Amino acid sequence: MKKWMLLVVAACVTFALTACGTSSSSDDKKTLVMGTSADYPPFESKDGDKIVGFDVDLAEALAEKTGHEIEVKDMDFNGLVTALKTNKVDIVLSGMTPTPKRKKQVDFSNVYYTAHNMIVTKKSSGIKSLDDLKGKTVGVQLGSIQEEKAKELTPDYDLKVENRNRISDLTEEIKAGRFDAAIIEDIVAEKYINKNEELVGYNLPKEPDEKAGSAIAFKKGSDLTEKFNKALEEMEKSGELDKLKEKWFGGETKK
Repeated sequence: MKKWMLLVVAACVTFALTACGTSSSSDDKKTLVMGTSADYPPFESKDGDKIVGFDVDLAEALAEKTGHEIEVKDMDFNGLVTALKTNKVDIVLSGMTPTPKRKKQVDFSNVYYTAHNMIVTKKSSGIKSLDDLKGKTVGVQLGSIQEEKAKELTPDYDLKVENRNRISDLTEEIKAGRFDAAIIEDIVAEKYINKNEELVGYNLPKEPDEKAGSAIAFKKGSDLTEKFNKALEEMEKSGELDKLKEKWFGGETKK
């Protein structure tokens, strides 16, 4: 009797482990956890307890087309790639640029939005161009392409680069006088400038071969990459993507 019971228990454990192994694959999940950093309007930001924005709407539209649902999880931008690699999230939409360094760690969809950078500073700072940043303290978001850009500029402009986890931290440091300026993606910078009368922004000159844009990040080798790319192409062809851009960017759809 005891031997029979042990066989039954062993079979149940094997079945349970097999079932768990199947359900842990994000490709087969009904609900996908989307990692984001909700300090990046209009891509993602907090509206009370809810996270809203272009990336959230895009993720939900793509999920519907691929037979999934979306659960949004807020975290620091610098931890998003690690969260994806360690299975804490299934996908990442957070205005993330598919840089060569990130591509070594995760896979990306096609770029769904092309971006430019802006210098944000106080109106009273006297800073109106890149040349005016020489010898200044410049803030950037930790782990962002703006951080990489600031480091590239440092040898020629003698910048002191400081990083913070959140965009809101950067603007607060500027207002407090601890940063002279910050480098922020233009459409995001404009949202913060509109809420802070003492701030102003100037476009950062773009190099001819410089490319920046937002894409969806997936785990290496995920089947979701191809599925979401196909759905993204459908949205581009149907005009759905442009409608979302119009909703959240107010017509700033081609840059």
